Amino acid sequence: MSIRRPVVALFVFATLAAAGASAALAQASWPTKPVRIVVPVLPGAFTDLAARSLGAALGEQLGQQFLVENRTGAGATLGADYVAKSEADGYTFLFTENGFTMAPALYPRLPYDVLKDFTHITQVAEAPTIWVARLETPQRGLKEWVDYAKANPGKVTIGSGGQGTSSHLASELFRWQQSLDMLHVPFKGVVAAYTELVAGRLDLSVSSIASPMGHIRAGRVYPLAVTGKERSPLLPNVPTFAEAGFPQYDMPIWFGFMGPAGLPQPMQARFVQELAKAIEKPAVRDMFMAQGARPTTSSPAVFSKRVEAETRQWRDLIQKAGIKLDQ
Repeated sequence: MSIRRPVVALFVFATLAAAGASAALAQASWPTKPVRIVVPVLPGAFTDLAARSLGAALGEQLGQQFLVENRTGAGATLGADYVAKSEADGYTFLFTENGFTMAPALYPRLPYDVLKDFTHITQVAEAPTIWVARLETPQRGLKEWVDYAKANPGKVTIGSGGQGTSSHLASELFRWQQSLDMLHVPFKGVVAAYTELVAGRLDLSVSSIASPMGHIRAGRVYPLAVTGKERSPLLPNVPTFAEAGFPQYDMPIWFGFMGPAGLPQPMQARFVQELAKAIEKPAVRDMFMAQGARPTTSSPAVFSKRVEAETRQWRDLIQKAGIKLDQ
């Protein structure tokens, strides 16, 4: 027995060492096959466009395809659930926005834990929220719309990209702060919401500033206000919420990458490093800036702290405000 124990220990040590060396080699040579980027929203939204732009840049850098796969539904939770249950091998990632941190308070039976079942890798962009109105209306300012909504409870319609999404909660937060009774109309993505707004079948819509920029530039919708301390350089004539008389309202929207829980730290670091390079490419940076989104990266530790803090903040707010998904 005294001889067998050292032999067994040596065998275990050799096995672990080999596994560690194999993992290190895999991370150094990553990627050796196509990488899947799961986007939990429909094509056309900034989340989707940003993922495709970054995927193309990463493909050029690393010599492998980065394929965007739209897995939509249930307030963007179906795509997140798919990634949570994927292998943590660096070949499946989630690209999402801060609706990710709102889902736990809105879906009591969420099939995953946003803090335990994911590796929070990095934020890549941040954009202000914008409120937009249809053109054929006498109301030309946010305060006019608020006054009109208070005088006509239940008559003003406001569209979002779907129940439980960041655009939905952005509207709910403002409605709660101002005690407004407006009719929430969820769509399958913000692109569909803006289509209805342009057609005049919807009064208001809310999203990140990126989504309606094409319609705003073409003069098909009317921008009311943006969040943030300063006006957007893309819309210098559009006031901030503070300037419009609502300083307590602020909700920036971030966009970032998640992986399944247990993604090795060296692989996280490599992915963050490659994303930082991709964001600096003129094609990516120009696309982000043209859509009103500010490119930015963060370490996994910093990003994870933000996810944790916002998850707690939204849980407290949603419970306090009594916000529930429409039945």
